[in-house]
This record gives sequence, structure tokens and C-alpha cells, in this order.
Amino acid sequence: MVYSSHGAGNLDHSQFRHIGENVIFEPGVLIFHPENIEIEDSVYIGHYSILKGYYKNVMTIGSGTWIGQQCFFHSAGGLSIGRNVGIGPGVKILTSSHTLESREIPILHSQIDFAPVVIGDDSDIGVGAIILPGVVIGKGVQVGAGAVVTESVADYCVVAGVPAVVLRQRE
Repeated sequence: MVYSSHGAGNLDHSQFRHIGENVIFEPGVLIFHPENIEIEDSVYIGHYSILKGYYKNVMTIGSGTWIGQQCFFHSAGGLSIGRNVGIGPGVKILTSSHTLESREIPILHSQIDFAPVVIGDDSDIGVGAIILPGVVIGKGVQVGAGAVVTESVADYCVVAGVPAVVLRQRE
């Protein structure tokens, strides 16, 4: 699949750890720590999405992946998105969270825990879904719109809800 831009403007590709051919960044996309972001061929990143790399760990996005507008990906704990993954508009992927150490320390100032997120090849993440730290989404998984994925999901499952639960296996 070859993607084309719906608007004007691309980012300086030389800043990335790796960037393939035919990678489209729509206007308004923000990139942080591109030196820790690897993007394979034929990836589309929609308007106003944020790829928030981190000074450590790596964000990888596999070839043929399509990312809708206004997504937020934070890769402090590491983020690996497989090949041919569809990610709907407004999806949030988080790889870190604050601990709830004690009432004496404001949550904002508490220790941060890091946990990688992995999304398997050929999966589809519905509009507005949220994927929390440490989740592994298997190959060919369908995550329903608005789902909050708090636990790992086996290959070819369909999940939805808050928190997300398995509805069925794909045939």
C-alpha cells in the first residue's frame, strides 16, 4: 500500500533513529526524541498526532501501519507497533505511570514505573481506545472503539469495554 498526504509538510527525516520510504506525516504532527523512533516503510501518521519518544527506550512502528489523527503515543517504557496495524483517531498508548507510594507524596511527584507496550501485526485499534502500560496485544486483534485495555490480549481476539474484555475469537 502506498499512502499519500492529505495536506502539506513533512518532518526532517534525518533526525530519526530509522525512517523508511513513503512515511507520511500530516500537518500538526509533533515528534519528541526522534532519535529513539524507528518507522518502517509506508506508514501514515494523521493530523495532530503526537509521537512522544523518550530519552531512553525505543518506539518502533512497522511497515504498512496507518495511524489516525490526534493519536498520542508515549514510549518511555518502550513501544512496538507491528506491521499493517490500523490505529483509529484519538487512540492513546501509555508506557509509564506513577506509583501510589504513600499519601505523604503527591502522586505527581511519586516514582514512575515503566512497562513496554507491544501491538502485534495485523491488529486494529478502534477510535479513542486507550492502551495502558505493560499490555501485549497479539496478532490480528480487534480492539473496540473507546476500549481501555488494561491486560494483555491473545492473538485473534476481539475485545471491547472499560476495562476491555474478550468478546470472541476471530475466525
